[in-house]
Amino acid sequence: MSLPGLMPNGLNQPQPNAASLTDEEKAAIQQAKIVRVIGRMTESCVFKSAMSGVMGFGLGGIFGLFMSSLDIQSTSHEIYQKAFKEQIRIQFKDMTRRSISTGKNFGLVGLVYSGAECCFESYRAKTDMYNAIGAGFVTGGALAMRAGPKAAFTGGLGFAAFSFVIEKYMHWGE
Repeated sequence: MSLPGLMPNGLNQPQPNAASLTDEEKAAIQQAKIVRVIGRMTESCVFKSAMSGVMGFGLGGIFGLFMSSLDIQSTSHEIYQKAFKEQIRIQFKDMTRRSISTGKNFGLVGLVYSGAECCFESYRAKTDMYNAIGAGFVTGGALAMRAGPKAAFTGGLGFAAFSFVIEKYMHWGE
């Protein structure tokens, strides 16, 4: 089965007669070919899901940094008996750990959700709310898979319901 949105194609298109072209025309043709390939690459499901994963990691890292700075209970109370520099070092390690953990979780959600939605959209050749619901089910199931099949199914249903509500809200009045 071939999914059209996965990888770009079009590198081997026929060329005009190269002998009759000037150097500027050859450069313009080459540049147009590169622009076309880059455009197709950015429209591919692989690129979209990878970018969502990277952006999710960045956003999750910032969110984790913010949330760890608000959490008083993340470290033990014995930290206050230590020197100020030691307190800063411990807090920085905790904030880094929480930022990376939250970033990985957000990145995984972005990667799986956007990849699944793009694959559904490419396969169905439609852009509608059912793609988001299916992607939500796949994402929820993938996130809860370690807890077993029942938890994966329940997580999929929950994330699909969340996706449905978000899609309804985003397209309210259309």
